[in-house]
Amino acid sequence: MITECTEADFAVLEDQLGRIPRGVVGIAARSTAGEPLVVATAPRLEDGTPFPTTFYLTHPAYVSECSRLEASGIMAEWTAEIGDDEDLAAAYAAAHRAYLDVRSEIGSAAGLAEVEEIKDYSAGGMPNRVKCLHALVGHSLSAGLGVNPIGDRALSFMSDVPPLAEAAATPEPTD
Repeated sequence: MITECTEADFAVLEDQLGRIPRGVVGIAARSTAGEPLVVATAPRLEDGTPFPTTFYLTHPAYVSECSRLEASGIMAEWTAEIGDDEDLAAAYAAAHRAYLDVRSEIGSAAGLAEVEEIKDYSAGGMPNRVKCLHALVGHSLSAGLGVNPIGDRALSFMSDVPPLAEAAATPEPTD
């Protein structure tokens, strides 16, 4: 569940990112210590810019591990595997659809209409290629294991990252 982003969370996010976070609607994943790992971002920023990366990875240890994996060249291997493995391709396409569905829910909860410019685009290269592990890992941490097979796989290659407290990114009920 996406939880409220408190003033303390905003301060942590600013420290993690080195800038003021934009379009924050809540925290999509936290460590067991309660620190933000992933921020949920509105599909349209305050200045009107469409923003497709709904689950923005913020924690420096995860960001560093994603960068390390990307530098290893593994994304090209995984993209080729998506083209060769029908089951993986189907699971990755399902992750793409799940991402779009949750982004639409988040936008609705934030009072935003569908953002036409990005309505068919998820993040990280889904559904056909692996383009950004940061986005895919952010999705896995937010949605929980079993939703995004490539994000899950990237997580399995990581070490020295804080444990995930809870996942399943759906907007917090407003009633």
